[in-house]
Amino acid sequence: MNRRRFVEGLAATGLAALAPARASADTRVDLTVGTLPANITGRPRTATVVNGSLPGPILRFREGDAVTIDVRNTLRESTSIHWHGLYLPSAMDGVPGLSFPGIAPGETFTYRFPIRQAGTYWYHSHSGTQEQAGLYGALILEPRGREPYTYQRDHVVLLTDWSDEEPMTIVSNLKQQGDYYNRNRRTLGTFIEDTRRDGLGAAADDRLMWGKMRMSPTDIADVTGATYTFLMNGQPPAANWTALFTPGENVRLRFINGSSMTTFDVRIPGLDLRVVQADGSDVEPVTVEEFRIGVAETYDVIVRPRPQAYTIFAQAQDRSGYARGTLAFRSGMEAAVPPLDPPPLRTMADMGMSHEGMSHEAMGHGGMDQSKMDHSAMDHSTMDHAAMGRSMPAREIPVTNADGVDPRQLAGKPSVDNVAMAPKDRLGEAGTGLDGNGRRVLTYRDLRALAPRRFVPPERAIEFHITGNMERWMWGFNGKKFSEARAVRVRLGERVRFVMINDTMMEHPIHLHGYLFEVENGQGDRLPLKHTVNVKPGERMSFVFTADAPGHWAFHCHLLYHMEMGMFRTVLVS
Repeated sequence: MNRRRFVEGLAATGLAALAPARASADTRVDLTVGTLPANITGRPRTATVVNGSLPGPILRFREGDAVTIDVRNTLRESTSIHWHGLYLPSAMDGVPGLSFPGIAPGETFTYRFPIRQAGTYWYHSHSGTQEQAGLYGALILEPRGREPYTYQRDHVVLLTDWSDEEPMTIVSNLKQQGDYYNRNRRTLGTFIEDTRRDGLGAAADDRLMWGKMRMSPTDIADVTGATYTFLMNGQPPAANWTALFTPGENVRLRFINGSSMTTFDVRIPGLDLRVVQADGSDVEPVTVEEFRIGVAETYDVIVRPRPQAYTIFAQAQDRSGYARGTLAFRSGMEAAVPPLDPPPLRTMADMGMSHEGMSHEAMGHGGMDQSKMDHSAMDHSTMDHAAMGRSMPAREIPVTNADGVDPRQLAGKPSVDNVAMAPKDRLGEAGTGLDGNGRRVLTYRDLRALAPRRFVPPERAIEFHITGNMERWMWGFNGKKFSEARAVRVRLGERVRFVMINDTMMEHPIHLHGYLFEVENGQGDRLPLKHTVNVKPGERMSFVFTADAPGHWAFHCHLLYHMEMGMFRTVLVS
């Protein structure tokens, strides 16, 4: 199949996926999970799909609907569908082995739940690596009342990553070599460039420091464009997926990051983006030129395009590739595609320390010499809670580690290659590769709930250290993988703070099933609601929720292979 025919064929497949499966109140939707021949790169492969389309059909419900969804499994293996970000009974959440047994081959499972919210969400498989193979789709919940913003056109922009490799081959490659897919490693050529810019001594010191830690500042993403093709609504950049508008209209773009491992930085050159929703919840509109969208997050923006074509540009955080589409008032139009930004580099701050505070003596060949580190920054009795984004003074509450682990004992564990010395509040930072790029970029600090909500102080705080070992490619919470940990028990009705401390050098999109939580970003009685938060390297942040939904709920990193490697917990509310 030549490239032209491939692109045209894929475009037809993608357009089929845009047809919505609309359910009226108290009616059924039928979904069938099966396989579909796919050719994204010129090599025939098989995708796992819903209703024969990649991505799956857009499901549109209305707040107040009583939804019944029959999911039939035609695969040779068990499957499932998780309704990401929705309030629903635990038994309908769709996590095999946790909330239900899964859907066996040839069987049909019926999901029944009321729609209790509005906004942009999505659905995906929670069985093995089926999500990577294509089992995902958009979920749009329309409000019963009027929305606080106006628009005349509405488009879903679903961003995903595709590999021709089998998912378990990717895992195997990473287990053998943690930076297997990193094509931006530093070389003699980059050392010469650094020397010209910073001087020989500074360049040599920097290389020596990273070398002693056995880490690389170019390790931005585990899986990159070396194997991934980045898709927009199921179509690669060459297919040029196009969203149409009529000049003079306000256009709502519902961005969903449904990828398995890729963080995207999104912009539309020539257009301001007015952000009006984050993870399906309304926020006070904030105008930016660019935003970062972690895996599983959603952002709704409103734009007012002039009568011309615009490129919707979503570059991978490590700059190894991009997804691309066009916003135009006529089919067939295109705009210039901007060049990729330079590949970013990690810093000492991404390891939870200040560069000035580091010395070569504090680092041994096996990583950090933890005996020479100041762990007082991890003593929660001395932490500056205002730096966590707490919106108002509150009484001290007990803080316990989710696994009963003393953070000072994490150092030296085979599953932990770094413990942040001084984790800090980074909610006001856009993130590695964005800060200081000359564009107005969204930060979590900018998010402010549209309606005020009285802040109810939590009764206790539960701490999770996000841990990993890049060399061994091991991931978990508090140095433990899922199989080694017990459920996190929360009393029904309890008000709880989860404290996240990222000891790794990577962003981790952390997702709590069954709840929308309040991100403690300093916005007083306007703390934004989210279901997923992208925790930066070396960051300490927190969120609060009321445990008013009983059941077994998944709590995990939404990087698919991190979750598969053990960065997963059960939260038992009873």
